[in-house]
Amino acid sequence: MSMTTLVGTKPNRSVLAAEASSQARARFRSLVDAHVDAVWRTLRRLGMPRADLDDGVQLVFTVLARRLDLVEHGKERSFLLGVALRTVHDWRRTRRRRPEVPLEPGIIDRAPASERSPERLLDERRRLELLDELVGELPRALAEVFVLAELEELSMAEIAQILAIPAGTVASRLRKSRQAFAELCRNREHTHERA
Repeated sequence: MSMTTLVGTKPNRSVLAAEASSQARARFRSLVDAHVDAVWRTLRRLGMPRADLDDGVQLVFTVLARRLDLVEHGKERSFLLGVALRTVHDWRRTRRRRPEVPLEPGIIDRAPASERSPERLLDERRRLELLDELVGELPRALAEVFVLAELEELSMAEIAQILAIPAGTVASRLRKSRQAFAELCRNREHTHERA
């Protein structure tokens, strides 16, 4: 708050606007720092190819910038992941209209940590690729709930709000997605044992 508003003189509208703008920029910057990785992972795990990820992340945060004043404090992560989900839906719809670019299962790409060995990094990358491949085999409605609950650790209430479905439907889809994922893992394990 400016000194003029504290001492009781009539506040200058341009000063108040500048303060509000500065606070909004600081909030936006902190939200980007806190949630950019979760948005990136969500887009990627729901099938957006690496080549489109930067644009997808930028779209999500552009929506946040436009609607920042409407987003409740404490619910920013749910808002961002909901926008990420809609961004993937829009991307898929666009790709269906232009099928020359095939849909690609998600692959996580993490920057290597200096303390990890190349073998460990390769093993981690293989496991993440397998995870993304298996999630990519789930039906879309189940994959969305699975990613938001199991990988991004949102509550059922948050998922219900993001997907605009009843909490009971979220619980049912989560149960089905866990069963389907476990079955995919078992099938993959049996296939690997036979090879």
